Amino acid sequence: MLYERIYDEDLAQASYLIGCQANGTAVVVDGRRDIAVYQDLAEKNGMKIVAVTETHIHADYLSGTRELAAATGAKIYVSGEGGPDWQYEFDGERLYDGDKITIGNISIQAVHTPGHTPEHLSFLVTDGAFSDQPGYLLSGDFVFSGDLGRPDLLDEAAGGIDTRFEGAKQLFASLRDKFLTLPDYVQVHPAHGAGSACGKALGAIPSSTVGYERLYAWWGPYLAANDEAGFIDELLDGQPDAHAYFGRMKRENREGPAVMGTRTPLPELAQGIVAAGLAEDTLTFIDTRPNNEVHEGTVTRSLNVPAGKSVASYGAWVINPETDKNPLVLLAQDQEQAMDMWDHLVRVGIDNVAGYVTSTDGLPTSTPKLIQPEDLAGFDAAMVLDVRNKTEHTAGHFPGSYQLSGGRLMWHLDELPTEGTIVTYCQSGVRNSVAASALRRAGYDVVELDGSYAAWDAFQQTRHNADASA
Repeated sequence: MLYERIYDEDLAQASYLIGCQANGTAVVVDGRRDIAVYQDLAEKNGMKIVAVTETHIHADYLSGTRELAAATGAKIYVSGEGGPDWQYEFDGERLYDGDKITIGNISIQAVHTPGHTPEHLSFLVTDGAFSDQPGYLLSGDFVFSGDLGRPDLLDEAAGGIDTRFEGAKQLFASLRDKFLTLPDYVQVHPAHGAGSACGKALGAIPSSTVGYERLYAWWGPYLAANDEAGFIDELLDGQPDAHAYFGRMKRENREGPAVMGTRTPLPELAQGIVAAGLAEDTLTFIDTRPNNEVHEGTVTRSLNVPAGKSVASYGAWVINPETDKNPLVLLAQDQEQAMDMWDHLVRVGIDNVAGYVTSTDGLPTSTPKLIQPEDLAGFDAAMVLDVRNKTEHTAGHFPGSYQLSGGRLMWHLDELPTEGTIVTYCQSGVRNSVAASALRRAGYDVVELDGSYAAWDAFQQTRHNADASA
């Protein structure tokens, strides 16, 4: 058996390619939309992708199941569980509890594990060339290393009302009746790692075992004591803010993401064409530099989506392709970097990229306004806005500040003042720069706290020490 974990650090998301080396066939589980990585892996190992499937209707990224099937001819398998409200709306063979996908010597058995979502499947993998018993569990968003998939996303992102309580009960039952009935040696391979908003305390370890989670995960004692009420209370307490774009991902993944097909390499655009498009507001400029460089001057009304591992995450904070119809222009070092950033963006359904430029020469520029920590207390702000998560805000914040996380901000503008200056901050300044750029583009008067909360907190400590020694 060939087993490959493909990990996207941007979205903290894992997909898997499992292949039978005896007959050269493979299945991809929870694939993403930029599919070259799976095609390259299959080709490298002399395999053909014949099946694609996914554990559930994802909320945090756009599924590549249809994209892979269109490119390879693979057969689609998706969950048929969860009841009428949780059915996929595109063609594919439905899997129910106990159903199997077989490729050569390998058996992949669906196990219905509701809780995170009603239709959720995990997959028990048996390497028939080695054993007639399953040795691996692809647990999706059910069991993570040290944590569980949150049951409140349907409330937070899909418009549900108090579904979190039923979801939490289902998680308890799935652990008791499915997960903990497996042998301790079964390896657990989840769909997310540390940094994902699909749980509150995900570990960075890529895999675990049933026995290890049984003994050491936070939920183990509750299951051992059959304490459902205590389990539910702890599970629902302290979950991180859900990004607003999750609702769009849920909807598009259920309906079936658009198939892009072969994408033409992005062209380098002439500065004059970009300048004209910006003047006419028919293009949107994406400044991909770090926030400290953006603060020295950026393209007017541009969005700051810094290049690196979080392009998809930050892009989805500030770009809603359902309402933002302008093609994007990326600031990139070269075509290779532009294509890499585009790969990240299509993972969250941001497909409409016109091309790239390598500099801002000849484009209209302006300098974002900053305020120093020592000046904040005396500044006449209509609002001091904390764009960190609510758990960070609870741990410490500027007195009187209003918390609205960056991933929810542009969907909740009704919570902001319509007049006056808004001062924004995060922890170090990166998220703040992303959020502030979107607010500026939307017409708000924004001043960023230079160095954000970390700088303000350091200033407070310095002042406290000075007063104590006086």
